[in-house]
Amino acid sequence: MNLHPVSISDLTHFTESAFQRVGLPLDHARTAADALVTTDAMGVFTHGTKLLAGYLRKLQGGGYRPDIAPRIEREGPGWAVVDGESALGQIGGDFAVLLAMSKARQVGIAYVGLRNTGHIGAAGYYAAVAARAGFIAMVTGNDIPSVCAPGSLGPVLGSNPIAYGVPVANGEPILLDMATAAVAGGKVYAAHQRGEPIPPTWLIGPDGKPTIDGSLYPGKASLAPMAGHKGYGFGLWCEILSGVLPGGHLTWQVGSWMFDEPSRPSWHNASFIVLDVETIAPRAEFDARLKTLIEEIHAAPTAEGVDRIFLPGEREWNSHRRAQREGIDLPLDVREKLKFAASLTGLSPAWLEVAQT
Repeated sequence: MNLHPVSISDLTHFTESAFQRVGLPLDHARTAADALVTTDAMGVFTHGTKLLAGYLRKLQGGGYRPDIAPRIEREGPGWAVVDGESALGQIGGDFAVLLAMSKARQVGIAYVGLRNTGHIGAAGYYAAVAARAGFIAMVTGNDIPSVCAPGSLGPVLGSNPIAYGVPVANGEPILLDMATAAVAGGKVYAAHQRGEPIPPTWLIGPDGKPTIDGSLYPGKASLAPMAGHKGYGFGLWCEILSGVLPGGHLTWQVGSWMFDEPSRPSWHNASFIVLDVETIAPRAEFDARLKTLIEEIHAAPTAEGVDRIFLPGEREWNSHRRAQREGIDLPLDVREKLKFAASLTGLSPAWLEVAQT
């Protein structure tokens, strides 16, 4: 049985329509849909439209507010704190990164803290938005604890994401997006649902030792921090920039957008730091120096069986270009989640039916 790819336009139309069915205005529906579908097109299926049904439930239940926009609480020339007003995280994230870009154009670098927002999805999406506009960007987020610290018996921090984007002349940005856990929690869920084994480096059991039992997560097991104490340190950095500095909810104060009642906000937080290249360095010189660095990395000798060294984001941009030509090969678990989203909104797109060839 083979699943037919879905075109970017069809998936976008469905996602926009679903958001509108639960009260999002068209411009917000388009913003949120673009974030989810772009992430799918890049092959990051844990943070694309698989999240749609959960977001719809929060919007229907009132935990996320469809009828409101983020607002600036306080600001200066190179910084701002934004209250997301419990709107979708994609709405808050888009507002915050555009604000940071506007301020960076004026003073060279800007920080925007986004508090009281919904789950932001893929942090790299916002870094890419800024990088495609010519900025260097770093995005961080926080979440309810699911990741242990070295030596702890339970979770201490969320799988707090950190992402960066760097503009490349005549090409797609260098783009890194990673959880500060050894693996994103969504990958544990997906592997367990598919009956696949859990690697021993992913989870720490209730005894503080590695476990391969995916059924224990998240109730009785924690995600391991990426690279031990290094990932723990970066996770704490994300918590400080995203939650502590703008005055948002921290650690256990953050809600679970997946498991809490749909009527409960999740109080997520994020930070956006944007640098305007042209303010800080001559653009032609920056582009030339970056080109030299990229060519040096691409020309590095490779091990047997390895064709080339990839920059962060190259594989994802290759997937995005292929999706534009051929459509997106959505995994079965994503399609099942989209069927649930369709049932929540009364939509029935023909492409969502499983087809055999």
